[in-house]
Amino acid sequence: MTPVHVIGGGLAGSEAAWQIAEAGVPVVLHEMRPVRGTDAHQTDRLAELVCSNSFRADDWTGNAVGLLHAEMRALGSIIMSAGDAHQVPAGGALAVDRDGFAEAVTARLEAHPLVTIAREEVAGLPPAEWDSVIIATGPLTSPALAAAILELGGEDQLSFFDAIAPILHFESVNMDVAWRQSRYDKEGPGGDAAAYINCPMDKDQYEAFIDALLAGPKSEFKDWEHVPYFDGCLPIEVMAERGRETPRHGPMKPVGLTNPRDPLVKAHAIVQLRQDNALGTLWNMVGFQTKLKHGAQTDIFRMIPGLEKAVFARLGGLHRNTFINSPRLLDGTLRMKADPRLRFAGQVTGVEGYVESAAVGLLAGRFAAAERLGRPISAPPATTAMGALVGHITGGHLDGGKGSFQPMNINYGLMPAIEPPKRDAEGNRLGSKEKTRLKKRAVGERALADLAAWAQIPPLYGEGQAA
Repeated sequence: MTPVHVIGGGLAGSEAAWQIAEAGVPVVLHEMRPVRGTDAHQTDRLAELVCSNSFRADDWTGNAVGLLHAEMRALGSIIMSAGDAHQVPAGGALAVDRDGFAEAVTARLEAHPLVTIAREEVAGLPPAEWDSVIIATGPLTSPALAAAILELGGEDQLSFFDAIAPILHFESVNMDVAWRQSRYDKEGPGGDAAAYINCPMDKDQYEAFIDALLAGPKSEFKDWEHVPYFDGCLPIEVMAERGRETPRHGPMKPVGLTNPRDPLVKAHAIVQLRQDNALGTLWNMVGFQTKLKHGAQTDIFRMIPGLEKAVFARLGGLHRNTFINSPRLLDGTLRMKADPRLRFAGQVTGVEGYVESAAVGLLAGRFAAAERLGRPISAPPATTAMGALVGHITGGHLDGGKGSFQPMNINYGLMPAIEPPKRDAEGNRLGSKEKTRLKKRAVGERALADLAAWAQIPPLYGEGQAA
């Protein structure tokens, strides 16, 4: 049988190769280390962790990434198996011994009879005779391959840095303070004249906010990830450094908006939120790219009226990160529309996080194996964490990737909402914390049931599964 080729031996590539081989299909895993090193890696091991050693929360009943863990375990993930085997104490999180973890993944792939590991750089597009290829080269894609992707996909379809505004959950916005309205009531393409959520500030609130922006601790760039500032994506605190009034004449301008609760009082400044996903569960802060450290972002952005209790799906950032415009370039099974023999996986597709990258690798591997074996290919349901993740990067983003697609961690906002019970078994009204707890568990139970049906495996939750 002709092998599938996987380029990149990180978490996504390792997972993809494992899934292909476990399906009975030969695979060649191409990893350029140690022939050519990177600025971030220290070893030549597969699945080397270059940053944190944490896979984050491991509870499927109360955390979206924990749900992703559970789904991946159910589908035979090598990354989760090695992580579990090399776990170190981290409370409710899954953290791993990074050396033991990478050594285990490397050893298992080297020992698999259907896996061939080629230590070489794939410079440029893969040879034409490779009829099934998964590109899983991560945020440090080699210049030659990045240039080839640019040529194939179009010069505006590859990003070399993240300029990210924070994204928050709609249900955490205080709509008793904020209101819906587009500037000058201008209708968008869908006829919606109330496409934005507006959070008003008076002068004192604005001045205090600017003081906090200027004083807040900032993240510095690593030597190897110099990121240029462009006028269209200036960090909000850099705007403030250029003049205290600059944000108020930029993304925080109050013109063309009227607070329906007090029409005669004009706000001194206004922060706008724009819908970020098709479900309407996630909204981004317009023009709020930032390099403030994450803890400071939470404190400072909750100073904004209406966002006092904001829950963030992701915080802002500005850093080196190569990723493709997946909603425009990829189909629902991660194939490149312009060259369907190529699939993409991992962080280069616009997901963030070790587990998310590996999850997309897992799906790419399963898709490629099914294709090689002549079996039907279908993505997991959108109600699952894995289905929601691949759905977001290939089609769930609101504008179809036309201009604002940005990398994303898994979070509940990517999955269809579910209505929690309002009363307990005795008829007593539940408090907000208990309703949230039950809602998260219900989302998890639905996801695991739907994944089991999709994968045709036994039910995935019940006794012994909630740990």
